[in-house]
Amino acid sequence: MGKHGKKYQEASKVVDKAKAYSPDEAIELAKQASYAKFDETVELHLKMGVNPRSADQQVRGVVLLPNGLGKKTRVLVFTQGEGIKLAEEAGADYAGADELIKQIEDGWLEFDVSIATPDMMPKVAKLGRILGRRGLMPNPKSGTVVPAQDLSRVISEARKGRSEFRLDRTAIIHLPIGKISFDKDKLLENLAAAVDAIVKAKPSGAKGQYIRTAFLATSMGPGFRLDISSVLAVSSSLSR
Repeated sequence: MGKHGKKYQEASKVVDKAKAYSPDEAIELAKQASYAKFDETVELHLKMGVNPRSADQQVRGVVLLPNGLGKKTRVLVFTQGEGIKLAEEAGADYAGADELIKQIEDGWLEFDVSIATPDMMPKVAKLGRILGRRGLMPNPKSGTVVPAQDLSRVISEARKGRSEFRLDRTAIIHLPIGKISFDKDKLLENLAAAVDAIVKAKPSGAKGQYIRTAFLATSMGPGFRLDISSVLAVSSSLSR
């Protein structure tokens, strides 16, 4: 019995497994192959030439996608005092301290991005096991632990398409770059920005070929292997 359904098998017929596509071609074919009844997310999957177990070969950072992710981002801010007012004025969906921490401990997770002011981190630290595995933990390295005066900027970035990327245990980076309903040019711009940010995040310990393989896929559709040189060329031209 096949691993995928009939619709997936039919969509897969447009894929030439022996070919490495340019980003432009891959996006066009992904649009043709999309069969889901919802607006699928377009994903970029990069196999990196680094060792995820080595401290000096970690790849992590943030990209501001110029055309966003095509969805409303629910922003939560851990802060107190004047910070609550600043966060609410900047458009945070939720802002607070102990009461939010208690809600999360009780199982509530109705948000997409969490930000914290430094004074809250000792309290937020106990949520590490809950938020960490979901990629929701505020972290100074990803720019989500900031002074109260910077909350407006970071909340605005989150709304516009701020997306965090991180190497997983198998040396792969998985990153959404938009929705299948986006115009091709918008998806290309988002892809370029994503790759540019990942290239700039190259760790000091990385040796040899940094990006080994790249695939573009939708939530439900088949994957298209990308030509690495074309990916880097598009990134270079669109990110200037």
